[in-house]
Amino acid sequence: MLRLILAAVILSASAAARADECDALAARIAAELGAKVGRRQGPSIDLKIPNSTKIDLTCRAEPIVQAASSDPTPSAVYFQDLSIAGAAAIGETAGTVQSAIGKAYETSLRERRKSFIQQNGWSASCYTDPSGSIRTLCSVGRIPPG
Repeated sequence: MLRLILAAVILSASAAARADECDALAARIAAELGAKVGRRQGPSIDLKIPNSTKIDLTCRAEPIVQAASSDPTPSAVYFQDLSIAGAAAIGETAGTVQSAIGKAYETSLRERRKSFIQQNGWSASCYTDPSGSIRTLCSVGRIPPG
């Protein structure tokens, strides 16, 4: 019984540390984008940017940022904001991330499917649906080890 209690305490402390790291990452991304940190729901935190882009940061094994757009062709600002957030989440430059997101987006449009671009332990992906209410959904995150 003591082992079970000890395991629960260790897991709880580990989860609290991950939540603190996620909150710190959300604050850093918000500062870089001039955004407001929204409400946390489980492992996800919404970031609201003044230009109306909304970025979702999800922290599980590795942090992932994603942004949805109802526009058939998202603005350059959409891709720029996601690139800055993605760079903070994975430790790459915003230019490198933006290039990968751009390739994933173009491939998704051309091939009419979700597209993944993987490099150096992280990925960028985009899904486009010209007829749906969410017409573009792109994300950036580290690939979990294993």
